[in-house]
Amino acid sequence: MAIRNMTVATTTRSLDGDMTVDEFKQWLRRFDVDGDGRISRDELRRAMRAIRARFTGWRSRQGISYADADGDGYIDDGEVDGLIEYAQKSLGLRIVAY
Repeated sequence: MAIRNMTVATTTRSLDGDMTVDEFKQWLRRFDVDGDGRISRDELRRAMRAIRARFTGWRSRQGISYADADGDGYIDDGEVDGLIEYAQKSLGLRIVAY
């Protein structure tokens, strides 16, 4: 597994290595607290806090705006690729295809 220093119990982690697209999607699903299969701005903010990102409220709004192709305010499975692109560009995450 390419994720290092992961603490499962608290969902806090340090991203000092590469993460595959599938690992990113699995990790993101843990923050889907209502289980609707979509990521809300609040759920994205929690995910960003878990990786100790700064300005999580603003960044989560930016992430939703960047990736939300249909404009419903949520990130669904079809929009995750846009969120991955945002995470790489704006959060400095290293997400690889393999």
